[in-house]
Amino acid sequence: MIIAGNQPYFIPYIAYWQLIKACDVFLIADNYAFIKAGWIQRNRILCHGKPLYYRIEISKKNDSRLINQTEIAEIDVEKKLKTLFFCYHSAPYFEQGFALMKKIFAFKDRNVNSFLVNSIKIICEYLGIKTKIMFSSELEGNNLYKREYRIYDACKRLGGTTFINAIGGKKLYSKEDFAARGIDLKFIHSRAREYKQFDNEFVPGLSILDVIMFNSVQEISEMLDEYTLE
Repeated sequence: MIIAGNQPYFIPYIAYWQLIKACDVFLIADNYAFIKAGWIQRNRILCHGKPLYYRIEISKKNDSRLINQTEIAEIDVEKKLKTLFFCYHSAPYFEQGFALMKKIFAFKDRNVNSFLVNSIKIICEYLGIKTKIMFSSELEGNNLYKREYRIYDACKRLGGTTFINAIGGKKLYSKEDFAARGIDLKFIHSRAREYKQFDNEFVPGLSILDVIMFNSVQEISEMLDEYTLE
């Protein structure tokens, strides 16, 4: 079984979705520490040819540092949607992207993990990704381990023989250490193509929302397979 995992991010870039599609089980790291002002609560969209941070705000009432115990502030949906209209109304697939975000913002649960996982499932459905999603909090006692030992434990419990990690994990994890525990560690390297963003010079690494605004589902499906495992 192939397992991958990551924290729940807000409309993350295409490599995140490639990671989900590449595995049998995607493990949402929901009982990990919440890092403020990171990808959990924001991403980048395109506005007048330049990247713009697009975010959800975190409630100031939070005392916990765990993702699944963190609350988001009330969302000004009208303002969020106006920003998208201002930035993307002339994009070829604006109606599809706009409808997805309206559906995401309609979710009423203020728990940040619940909100983000709901958004991930909505986008997975749109993209035709059928990977099973689980939560690290479902693995009782897994939080007692640190760093890669949490992954070893999850793979052992779920029967994972391969674990795929984001490319940034190369600096953190050793293939030899994983192999000693019967796990083949792979790192996913996205090679998704450039695409036309109005008449601007291409800006890479933006939210999947940007990809959706400028590409058909068929084109995105092809892009989701444009990666290598190292």
